Amino acid sequence: MPRSVTPGKRRTTLTLPADSLLQVQKIARTRHVNLSTVIAEVVSAGLEIENVRQRSQQILANYRTAFDGFSDLDLMLIDGIVMEPVTARLPAKGRSR
Repeated sequence: MPRSVTPGKRRTTLTLPADSLLQVQKIARTRHVNLSTVIAEVVSAGLEIENVRQRSQQILANYRTAFDGFSDLDLMLIDGIVMEPVTARLPAKGRSR
């Protein structure tokens, strides 16, 4: 009779480099958990990092696409950089600040 599998989990076989396996075994022993728990956490963390990396690249690509056609002057204006000198206003006669 086949073993029941927890929903959302699936049994598989992995081939890992020996040094990685030793590190995972050490973590599992230290934390008093089984090997598959540590490997699942490591894989999940790695996938999350990969998703963040992909999202960052997509945001950068979108930014480049959005601002690609603008000249340096256009970009400075968009950023709010004033290109002309600003003259100080003098107070009107009879008024004091």
